[in-house]
Amino acid sequence: MTTFEKLSAINVNKHVEKKKDLTYLSWAWAWSEVKKACPDATYKIGETEYDDALGFMCHTTVTIEGETLEMWLPVMDGANKSMLKRSYTYSTRYGDKQVESATTFDINKTIMRCLVKNLAMFGMGIYIYAGEDLPETPTVVAPAVIPEESKLKDLKKGTADWDAVVKYVTANKALGIEKIGAQLVRNHTISPELKKEIAKLINAK
Repeated sequence: MTTFEKLSAINVNKHVEKKKDLTYLSWAWAWSEVKKACPDATYKIGETEYDDALGFMCHTTVTIEGETLEMWLPVMDGANKSMLKRSYTYSTRYGDKQVESATTFDINKTIMRCLVKNLAMFGMGIYIYAGEDLPETPTVVAPAVIPEESKLKDLKKGTADWDAVVKYVTANKALGIEKIGAQLVRNHTISPELKKEIAKLINAK
């Protein structure tokens, strides 16, 4: 299994934080999981660059199993506006808004978010950036249990298989998305749209 296959199969849903339309993954958890799966992983924090018109740009580099990838991320406020060394205002249809000057806290927070985005290039939590609710789970077929000629069935709504899946998911919410997903893909291929439906069933109260 490649590094990307290992890391992209990890479910990160319990360790994310949502702000407006953006999803943030805990950097401490992400780095811990990467080190467990890839003990040789290392990272470097590059110099934070500044342009008086564009603002601050943070930079990280991650190396895993001989492969090195880089990532950049601008320092932004809660409205995703670039932060400068000075405060400034901008106009909206609701009136003028102000962007405060960047602090060392803002820069440090962006560096760690940049690291998480860097790790996503190796697979960790990348399905979130792709707009998915569940990671791709590799399917392992044991020849002694499942004959070679058998094939996974496409799961479709409105079928008896879908009704059975809904019943199983509803009764086993406590298992969590990762375990339920791993069980379901043993017998079915599941489209991204249905993965989202299944995630909603699991998260429904």
